[in-house]
Amino acid sequence: MSHDPIEPSDLQPSELLNVIAGFFDSHDIAYRVVGSMASIAYGENRFTNDIDIVADLKLSDVDALCEFFVPPDYFIARHAVEDAIRKRFQFNIIHITCGLKIDVMLPRRNEYAALQQARARRLSDPNGLSAWFAAPEDIILNKLIFFQKGGIEKHLRDIAGIIKVKKNELDFDYIEHWSEKLNVTNEWSLVTKRIAESQP
Repeated sequence: MSHDPIEPSDLQPSELLNVIAGFFDSHDIAYRVVGSMASIAYGENRFTNDIDIVADLKLSDVDALCEFFVPPDYFIARHAVEDAIRKRFQFNIIHITCGLKIDVMLPRRNEYAALQQARARRLSDPNGLSAWFAAPEDIILNKLIFFQKGGIEKHLRDIAGIIKVKKNELDFDYIEHWSEKLNVTNEWSLVTKRIAESQP
């Protein structure tokens, strides 16, 4: 399958995201955009080079993937893809000339992972980006998990940005319920406390 080349000097993360989203769409591979790009889509704009995608790839998809993302534009290690699929881990695809990287993560086999995929929503923008994104509530919950593990403040800032922009659309009962099941109630309480204290 061919794809239109992108000039390296003009390459934006959203354009690279569109390329891989198009691949997954055309091969009926369930996926959802997560991480910083999802935070920006639902929250406040900020710079990022991160492209994180959860994709339910199978070993039967490897040939097509490696035949699509080929040099001189891309680097992908077939053995890393196969290993990630077997171990439910992750691998990356690198755009060689500009250095942008896509981290592709295999979903876990549990109730919450399946629920996140079922709740994914299609987002588009005026620049032509169209892809499946994890729901904002699930982005918040995953960032609570990441904050719990690493204490990195940017996750709390991203959560605050999503709440600020999408406050009237968020399902807070869902967040409360899953924060308990995922054992991140303390982190969620910290977020809500900070937001309350920042109100005029």
